[in-house]
Amino acid sequence: MSFLKSINLLSFRKVSLLVVLLLSCCSVFAQESADKIIVVVGRNRIILKSDLEAEAIQARQQNPAFTDGDKCLILQQMILRKMLVEQAERDSVMIGDEDVDAQIENRLRYFISQFGSKEKLEQTTGKTIYQMKEEYREAIKEQMVAEKMQGTIMENIKTTPAEVNAFYKKIPQDSLPFFPATVEVGQIVIDPPVSIEMDDYAHAKLEEIRKEIISGTKTFEASAGIYSQDPGSRDNGGRYDGVTRNGGFATEFVTAAFKLQNGEISPIIKTKFGYHIIQMVQRRGEEIDIRHILIKPEVTSADFQKALKTLDSVHDLLVNGKMSFPEAVGKFSTDEAAKRTGGMIADPNTGNTLLDMTKLDGGMLLLLDSMKQGGYSAPHMFVTDQRERSCRIVYLRNRTLPHKANLQDDYSKIQELTMAEKKYKKMQRWVELKLPSFYLKIAPEYQECEALKTWRTNSISSN
Repeated sequence: MSFLKSINLLSFRKVSLLVVLLLSCCSVFAQESADKIIVVVGRNRIILKSDLEAEAIQARQQNPAFTDGDKCLILQQMILRKMLVEQAERDSVMIGDEDVDAQIENRLRYFISQFGSKEKLEQTTGKTIYQMKEEYREAIKEQMVAEKMQGTIMENIKTTPAEVNAFYKKIPQDSLPFFPATVEVGQIVIDPPVSIEMDDYAHAKLEEIRKEIISGTKTFEASAGIYSQDPGSRDNGGRYDGVTRNGGFATEFVTAAFKLQNGEISPIIKTKFGYHIIQMVQRRGEEIDIRHILIKPEVTSADFQKALKTLDSVHDLLVNGKMSFPEAVGKFSTDEAAKRTGGMIADPNTGNTLLDMTKLDGGMLLLLDSMKQGGYSAPHMFVTDQRERSCRIVYLRNRTLPHKANLQDDYSKIQELTMAEKKYKKMQRWVELKLPSFYLKIAPEYQECEALKTWRTNSISSN
């Protein structure tokens, strides 16, 4: 295993709801192989054989070159996770239930979007959304506690340019990775302003729908299926189950929803998405099941032309050097999230603005192909990640061609690897220091794992 590969394998494997799906889809395997405890950490923290197999299946699907050695590394990470949780309990490092709820909601929302609907997710897993939340709450909470404990251990670690340079020099030349083409791009987005007439029309339309429901002419569920413009709930009668106050919905929406009694229908609520009416289905403490209907004010061709005209003026300011890109983003962009990054598009997982070109959509690739570094695109319409039409100018700040890693082009990536090595060594030292205070018992068939040999030597019990 190369030096760089060993570092890349060090990060924790996150507990994902994808594991839930794998466990459900692999019930045949579970029946054929009797489950057993393979590791005990501390007083009562256990790892089952099925836990290890589920994470190994997930890793094998992501990496066809997966080996038994990688499986041993996964088991090592699982044991370390248990140790971190045990230490967190000793040090009173806690995670609030509301944070766990928010994490569960976010992960469920992601998988619902991947499967197309809540019903398809439930059908595939054989579990209701409520069952998934309850069944896997502890696993997700454990992961969050472990990550928080790890964060406290790593919080003061920093790297210097000298350390980055030294790290780069000690990597064998034949182990240097080959990086694909990358870009740093930003955008100034202006959502077309909705005309007063179309805004009033959307409000009036929803008012009529509400009157039909109140009068009993139509049911809320049927009306949602006919009229609602929310693709995430329309086909399910407008229903969302397990909504929480911090579950990712607009503040105005959840505030109005939590004021309702069972069966009650809200007045018309306005959010950035449009106009809503909400019906309370059921409340369970700080979790509610609701239905809603969304009507969006229609954006006309004239509205798009107004946005493009504004962007024309912005484009002139940029190319003539009368305003910097970050200044233009702050003054004109209607994307509030983009303002926090100066308009630069960042990887949602890492926050890094250096993007692999192979992962960009075809429309963006085609646009960047004709742009020069430091240049701006002409104002144009595009489709957002939420499948809405909007208008933007794209800025190409930097572009790199496919190349072998070097300090000039890849300093930030090499800095990340330097930091990863420092964190690894810090965690090694922490394990060496803390392991003697932990009870650790490993099943005999896993004691030959290379990654665990040192751990067994220092543990209280390995028999």
